[in-house]
Amino acid sequence: MTRPLALTMGEPAGIGPDLLLALYAQREARGLPPFVVFGHGGFLKARAQRLGLDIAIATVDADNALDVFAQALPVVSIDGTVEDTPGAPDQHAAPVVINAITQAVEATMTGHCRAVVTAPIHKGALYHAGFKHPGHTEFLAELCAMGGTPKLPVMMLAHDDLRTVPLTIHVPIKDVPGLINRKLILETLKVMSHDLRQRFHIAAPRIAVAGLNPHAGEGGTIGREDVEIIGPAIADAQAEGIDAIGPLPGDTLFYPPHWRQYDAVLAMYHDQALIPIKTVAFDAGVNITLGLPIVRTSPDHGTAFDLAGTGKASPSSFAAAIAMADQMTAPKP
Repeated sequence: MTRPLALTMGEPAGIGPDLLLALYAQREARGLPPFVVFGHGGFLKARAQRLGLDIAIATVDADNALDVFAQALPVVSIDGTVEDTPGAPDQHAAPVVINAITQAVEATMTGHCRAVVTAPIHKGALYHAGFKHPGHTEFLAELCAMGGTPKLPVMMLAHDDLRTVPLTIHVPIKDVPGLINRKLILETLKVMSHDLRQRFHIAAPRIAVAGLNPHAGEGGTIGREDVEIIGPAIADAQAEGIDAIGPLPGDTLFYPPHWRQYDAVLAMYHDQALIPIKTVAFDAGVNITLGLPIVRTSPDHGTAFDLAGTGKASPSSFAAAIAMADQMTAPKP
């Protein structure tokens, strides 16, 4: 590949900067592809020194990243104030965090980078700088829309061949039934089917759909959503040529011989999708955003303030996110 991956610095007080610095130091041992970091160069240098990492940092444009990657960590440096205070978020750094994401997306949208890999952010610190989005995913969707109407972004968690998508994400369990509807299920299945073909190169993807209620409602005797909403939505998807199967009982769907029959699983709520991934790959899962015109991956963990600056955080999930972005933007076999 002749273009680097774009990595964002993430929350400075968290482990994101630690991990990307550690992975640069381990780039040859791990066989990582070239990348460029969008963030604050001075801060990254200070954090590297804190971690005892002997890393040269070069301020570059994205187009020059490949020229220096072997000798120095290429950084598109974002102006602003960022202090090296592990575990203590500083709202003054928020504009740098937001601009790093914005510029990384722009560089990828315009072809200077081939995918975005985002380090975790701390939304509480960003709200002071005018951040108005529920999370990273919604912000990325708006950036990719470039002033138009954002497409439906879909969060997928992946590890090897296990891929899960939560239909609803960060909402209380009591609100989930009211948020599930035929249109949302159909549109989510369309995005999944499209990206499994285009991003994962699966010619004929099969998607399992989990039921909402115990035993997938047991014919309507344990809740009506599976019969009246989820089942008809699956029929809608099948009518459009999508190989969707369900609703299937959530308590047996993730038994390995069952889920391995499918290329992905659409779950109805956050924990139904994330518990399987975190059970088999707690520190190696990858968060992928489907439905965007670019590839975006992220480690499947948060800022972990208690580990920031200690050098004890595992880089496995971040390394997996980089590898996934590399694979997803490789030429079709």
